[in-house]
Amino acid sequence: MKIGDLARAGSVSVETVRFYQRRGLLAEPPRGEGARRYADSDLERLRSIRAAQTAGFTLEEIATLLDLDQHDRAAARALAEARIAAIDEKIATLHTMRSALETLVTDCAHGGDGPCPILAAFSMPPKPESARNQTRARRV
Repeated sequence: MKIGDLARAGSVSVETVRFYQRRGLLAEPPRGEGARRYADSDLERLRSIRAAQTAGFTLEEIATLLDLDQHDRAAARALAEARIAAIDEKIATLHTMRSALETLVTDCAHGGDGPCPILAAFSMPPKPESARNQTRARRV
């Protein structure tokens, strides 16, 4: 199949296929007479790459996974366990962010006439007058 056919079958763009080739994740078939031809094994590898990305693996981790021997369970398990730990860390961060936003929403709802705590939490403090003058002096 040609590169466009490979890309469509793998639900990616042609540029994604080329990017994976530049990163060494997909082989670039030799150019015979005319267009390069991709095999079913290339499609399987492309789908494996996409599935690993969906599971949260980085391209570097995917390259390592693809290079592993089919029987190297320990190395594959170690990579998967590291990915699980990274996902757990992200989940904890997201829970913290959600909690902080919930607090701001509650404070906003019960805040009365003062400034909105949501807007105040994300606003930049004004620069002191001397800093503004220094900035202007540098521009002149």
